[in-house]
Amino acid sequence: MRKTTKIYGSPIDIVTMESAVERFKQLLDRSSFSFVCTPNTEIVMMAKEDEELTEVLKLSDMNIPDGIGLIIASKIHRLGLVERVTGIDLMGEILKFCNYSRKSIYIFGGKPGVAKRAVHNILEKYPGIEVKGYRNGYFKKDEEKNIIENINKLSPDILFVALGAPKQEKWIYKHRKELKAKIAMGVGGCIDIWAGTAKRAPKIFRILGLEWFYRLIKEPSRFKRMMVLPKFMIKVLTSKNISN
Repeated sequence: MRKTTKIYGSPIDIVTMESAVERFKQLLDRSSFSFVCTPNTEIVMMAKEDEELTEVLKLSDMNIPDGIGLIIASKIHRLGLVERVTGIDLMGEILKFCNYSRKSIYIFGGKPGVAKRAVHNILEKYPGIEVKGYRNGYFKKDEEKNIIENINKLSPDILFVALGAPKQEKWIYKHRKELKAKIAMGVGGCIDIWAGTAKRAPKIFRILGLEWFYRLIKEPSRFKRMMVLPKFMIKVLTSKNISN
């Protein structure tokens, strides 16, 4: 049975990596379309001011807690979140599952050439995966119909969408009744990591929950975006109830 909590109105699934993978497998077995979101602190704060994004998170089939801030907030307010489940790690576990279960994937998003490189590297590690196709994330409005028709023609088990948050979540939600994949998941910069065009933070930063700080060191231009983290923590510390 699905268990969730809410942080500032956004439902977050109470999962471990193991239970998130099991939930994903259950969704794959459904006859209907499902979609998975990977909200972090920034997304939760965006949703406070964005009704459409809030609606997306409320109607998704799983929202993993991809952000150390969410875990800290949960501990302070006793909301029940167990551990951080990152999108990149969940994607890795999904690909591992697809390798031995012979599931198919389609990658949509990233800069030109990135999805192709990601597919190459994924197949080198997991040759049992069937890659139905891939496409970069740069398109005009009048190209959207053809993109969806191509995805539907290939009918992958899993559609990974890497358009950046919250664009990818809204895109999946908007087209959820058209897409002929079993499940779609917004994966953002995960495709860059698989392509080798971006690197994950060193393990010690990940263990300490400081990936955001590593990214800030590497990309000082992210400073303005990163200011949402201290704002979030101040709100958490000064609010009596964050679960509504």
